[in-house]
Amino acid sequence: MTRTLYRNGRFFTGTEPVDAVVVEGGVFTFVGAEADAPDADAVIDLGGRTVLPGFVDAHTHLLMLGDALGQVGLTDARTLDEIQARLRSARDSATTELRGRGWLFDAIPDGTPTAAMIDAAVADIPVYLDANDYHSCWVNTAALAELGITRETPDPIGGRIERDADGEPTGLLTETAAQQFAWAHRDATTTDAQRDEGVERVVASYLASGVTGAVDMAFDELALTALERAAQRDALPLRIAAHWFVANTGDDADNLAQVEVAAARAAAQTDGVRVVGIKLVLDGTIDACTAAMGAPYANGSNAEPIWPAERLLPVVAAADAAGLQIAMHAIGDAASTLALDAIEHAIALNGDIPRRHRIEHLEYAAPGTAARMARLGVTASMQPVHADPAIFSNWAAQLGGDERTQRAFAWPEYEEAGALLAFSTDAPTAPFEALANMYVATTRASALDPAVPAVHPQFALPLERAITHATADAAASVGDGSWLGRIALGYAADFAVLDTDPFDADPELLLVARVVRTVIDGRTVFEV
Repeated sequence: MTRTLYRNGRFFTGTEPVDAVVVEGGVFTFVGAEADAPDADAVIDLGGRTVLPGFVDAHTHLLMLGDALGQVGLTDARTLDEIQARLRSARDSATTELRGRGWLFDAIPDGTPTAAMIDAAVADIPVYLDANDYHSCWVNTAALAELGITRETPDPIGGRIERDADGEPTGLLTETAAQQFAWAHRDATTTDAQRDEGVERVVASYLASGVTGAVDMAFDELALTALERAAQRDALPLRIAAHWFVANTGDDADNLAQVEVAAARAAAQTDGVRVVGIKLVLDGTIDACTAAMGAPYANGSNAEPIWPAERLLPVVAAADAAGLQIAMHAIGDAASTLALDAIEHAIALNGDIPRRHRIEHLEYAAPGTAARMARLGVTASMQPVHADPAIFSNWAAQLGGDERTQRAFAWPEYEEAGALLAFSTDAPTAPFEALANMYVATTRASALDPAVPAVHPQFALPLERAITHATADAAASVGDGSWLGRIALGYAADFAVLDTDPFDADPELLLVARVVRTVIDGRTVFEV
């Protein structure tokens, strides 16, 4: 067994930095001053560079990110003209269809995308454009026809086919309508070879960003088999945990059957990935006015939960009893309150058993939510990049700029309450790069457009705490906190070496810093 000394580095330990570590058998066997290090078989000089624990993206969507990295990017297209220009350019290399991702509602006139707007650029083949939040899909007339969506097509539970005054579909599919039509078509027409290419793109991108582990939050059979194939060809060095996606069908028996499938997948652990729980989407997004809020939006509308209490409580209780971790997407305050009600119901029903459930996003939560989560041992899983000021204006506009916008993405509340706070990116709904995520966390400024001023800088966190939330706490969010996410004795030797020291300089260096080496289980998996 080789003993390797990494010397002349500045290792972030969460306390005082040290200048040397020794790795043996995939774990840190020494962390301290080089003068005290034991003899080693190999020595690697890090040239004084900063070394961080490997980032764990505690909420991501691996196959979706793999797809997105190969699609037309639209997040920085700030006008309809620019979106149309990119689609026209991409049409030249498209064959049977065109896919794009990341468009923002405030780039569209009146925030109302239509099929005709895409038709003006590309009309001869189907076009599918996922919104930046991945809760809406904007399609052209050819795509509506391909999906078989007409004025007679009913809205699915928890979703909507947007229609004009005459009842004709306009080209916008929200929430479960996007899932059950556009995404189902994507899944049915994507080949295994294309999925394998997507996994390779994800792995390469994450390793180059210093990410050593990820938690997939919409797992299914397609994702499972794709990652198993990658593991079998030794192409999956990332540590992967996953939450099986459970959809509300409106039928309790069907919903509970999905929980049973998840429990079976969790029991039958396979190489490359382990299923640890289930994922439930309780509401939509504030940008699309589909998040369930305690008070209406500025336009007077509100949204009902995708999972009403009578459907949600039996599923949460069953998953809790089965020992599954429950992760619930809840962006609006009504949704997060419902999620905690369901967890409290499960605790009352199932008694004192080990559990570590999670609420995802928490973009606006009612006062007192953080304290209630701490009391129940529920993790706050949040994404700094969702608070990027370049995309915040539409979020605030939907709430009318009322007092709720003053408590948006209030990360310190969860720290102060004592709840576990895990940071992630929710890629591809936001950039996957770990250091850009840390920049937003520590400045509340924009990683997408540095010219945009910071929003709510009082909620910014010191870099040391932000990194801990994205490493040690992210690992703890799926029960791995005792062996993963720290540079400490006995912990897995997962770490990233940077070309710049972000602790000693302007935070904007996080936007230009690069990872020059990524190590997982003591093995270098990326190096420049």
